[in-house]
Amino acid sequence: MKLVVALIKPFKLEEVKEALARIGLEGMIVAEVKGFGHQKGHTETFRGTEYSVDFHPRVRIEVAIADEQKDRVVQTIVQAARTGSPGDGRVFVLPLEEVTRIDNAQQGPAAL
Repeated sequence: MKLVVALIKPFKLEEVKEALARIGLEGMIVAEVKGFGHQKGHTETFRGTEYSVDFHPRVRIEVAIADEQKDRVVQTIVQAARTGSPGDGRVFVLPLEEVTRIDNAQQGPAAL
């Protein structure tokens, strides 16, 4: 099993969600986060005061999947989230050792 974590631009969330639904993914966790990478920060002026904006808003998507779904899920996220400009985000794939459903105590791939 794998845990896929994607950090994407917020306005791409709906496109990614719909693309994942088209390939049969039924569930995901979504959180609003802030961060920076190669883009670094920039300076803005608000009411005459200059200030630094170091963090950019992003959406973090987490999806638990079976091993054989990994390539298709990653490819789907990349295609749906890509704008072609810097800061489009990242996709991380982590090993997932165990999953247990709380409602019926199913474990392993059946719990996905």
